[in-house]
Amino acid sequence: MTRVKAAVCHAFNAPLVIEEVELRAPAAGEVDVIVDAVAICHSDISYWQGGFGGTLPAVYGHEAAGRVAAVGAGVTGFEAGDHVAVTLIRACGTCGSCATGKPTICETPQDHGASPIRSTDGAPVMQALATGGFAERVVVDQSQIVNIPAEMPKDVASLLSCGVVTGVGAAVNAAQIRAGQDVVVIGAGGVGLNAIQGARIAGARRIVAIDMSAEKLEVAKEFGATDVVLATTPKPFKQVQQILGRGADAVLVTVGIAKVYDQAPRYLANGGKIVMVGMPHFGETASYTPLLMADMGQSIVGSKMGDVVLRRDIPWMVDLYKQGRLKLDELISGRWELAQINEAIADTLGGAARRNVILLNQD
Repeated sequence: MTRVKAAVCHAFNAPLVIEEVELRAPAAGEVDVIVDAVAICHSDISYWQGGFGGTLPAVYGHEAAGRVAAVGAGVTGFEAGDHVAVTLIRACGTCGSCATGKPTICETPQDHGASPIRSTDGAPVMQALATGGFAERVVVDQSQIVNIPAEMPKDVASLLSCGVVTGVGAAVNAAQIRAGQDVVVIGAGGVGLNAIQGARIAGARRIVAIDMSAEKLEVAKEFGATDVVLATTPKPFKQVQQILGRGADAVLVTVGIAKVYDQAPRYLANGGKIVMVGMPHFGETASYTPLLMADMGQSIVGSKMGDVVLRRDIPWMVDLYKQGRLKLDELISGRWELAQINEAIADTLGGAARRNVILLNQD
């Protein structure tokens, strides 16, 4: 067992505690990764708030990048010293979903009780989101990592592990936006900005960003939004229809607020689709008029982690970044130390942050 520092949650909505935990060596098919950077995602915050359930104590964090320290038996394609992005996407590679190119919805159950993390007195600590990235090191399945260039800054690379693939993938993979189509992105936070980038890369004609914050909407223009609409505007969907001349071919909802989903169909054109990206807390519901949506040939699709295939999509996005076609550096709002994680979470909850990143092992 190796002792590492981690930010541990002992009670929902209570400050995380920086303490030492014990991390076992990688078993067969697993890798031990030294974490150099981990971004704070709203899913981590939802877990910390108790909105997604889970057991305690727990270590959250799933949007990470670092270096391989050791590999377990049977690991192929990785060795100590490799630079990698670390994700929550644990996939068996053989179930029906994995075999058809959808590893984000792998059907093989995970044993959440088999956490590689223990407290210093030997009690189990939940490895949340199959990662536990708010720590100096993690032990994860080899399916959860992908090689990245050694020269790529780890704070930037960490964003690829969730926020970027979720937003870009929602536009490209889930919405399947084609050149000339019109897109509405509801929410101009970190994931929303990446959905806007994905729509731009896919060749959308018009990309309308909608948010409660005028400041965020100005930022959305920098990432590719052609038009912006304040969500506080009376009947904002009417304004969108005036901009587009009709409804949108795709509406990407990137905020985890159930009532926003109630309004999403109002932005759609005939034949359009809603892509569910943001995840409300468990138990929250939304309502629709099935008759109208069916009559207009509209649809609703879920998108988990942008429907990505890690070793196909992350190298592609890295190349777009190197070409200057995918903004990553501009997504980082602040860089923090592990000891400052509670302040970084509070800053994220303030609503203005795009992505806050925790830097580790910087000596």
